[in-house]
Amino acid sequence: MLLDVVEGRRVLFVGGKGGVGKTSVASALALAAARRGRRTLVVSTDPAHNLGHLWDRPVGDEIVHLAEGLDGVEIDPARTTDEHLAAVGATMRRLMPEHLHGEVTKHLDLARDSPGTHEAAVLERVAETIEEAEGRYDLVVFDTAPSGHTSRLMSLPETMSAWTEGLLRRQDRSEKFGAALRGLGGHDPDDPGVSVLGDREGSTRGPDRRGRRDQEIRRILTRRQTRFTRLRELLQDEQRTAFLIVLTAERLPVLETIELYAQLERTGVDVAGLVVNKRSPADVGGFLESRRAQEEEHLEVLYQRLPGVPVVQLPLLGADIVGADAVADFAEVLGTPAG
Repeated sequence: MLLDVVEGRRVLFVGGKGGVGKTSVASALALAAARRGRRTLVVSTDPAHNLGHLWDRPVGDEIVHLAEGLDGVEIDPARTTDEHLAAVGATMRRLMPEHLHGEVTKHLDLARDSPGTHEAAVLERVAETIEEAEGRYDLVVFDTAPSGHTSRLMSLPETMSAWTEGLLRRQDRSEKFGAALRGLGGHDPDDPGVSVLGDREGSTRGPDRRGRRDQEIRRILTRRQTRFTRLRELLQDEQRTAFLIVLTAERLPVLETIELYAQLERTGVDVAGLVVNKRSPADVGGFLESRRAQEEEHLEVLYQRLPGVPVVQLPLLGADIVGADAVADFAEVLGTPAG
């Protein structure tokens, strides 16, 4: 079932509680897809990156080659946020009068640590990665942050799209209001309408400059709205995108999985299946038999709360997954899941 989920889709998100093996499953699925001839990129959006640790080689914010047909990258949240704010700042300074540039800098410094700034920057990078992968990769596999971060990330395209639509409506009203003021006051630099528009510096050049500014603001907002709308449509298209939730058969991961499933369902993201990782072996007696019985109780809760959702179980391995050979061995296991 796991390899079937990958087949035909362009984007796969792998998420779940921290420590359940998301990176291992994401990497193994990406490698399995690459071995089937699909050019694949595996992307970590988790601030606590494990991709490099898993593959036992440096993986950073630039794309690196991991295996035949498979590349990888770890999105650096700090660098992504810095670049995002720098781009926003450059745009705002270009559009605002020079005497307000200091206020722009103060605003962006405060925004750096504000709630949502990091998520917005990462969302932009996710959208950018998917756009740049077009034609270069057949499949992009996202190894996501723990559940809370991921559910917020999945809901952001809807929120950002609605927010941008609101800004465009305000831009419409602002343009009409500005045109009315200019019609009343002409090009007089002492006109109160010019003061309201905050453009005294450029007033000697009249409405042309303000018109160009309005057009550029509209162009930027429209471009962002288009990007978020396309991303939202992609995330909600089960023919192109799927989400796999990875968990272990323990109480907290099971409860967190049920909650994450509900959050993803509300945002319209298709959960193609649940991957129960690190299942204790059956019929071996002793401690592991007791452990297996406990796991069965937790999984029973999962089956009752999420009936009909496909579940795949992967076995507890005898050694850590480290290095390309170990990832390749795990990719083989995906085709023969545990019972």
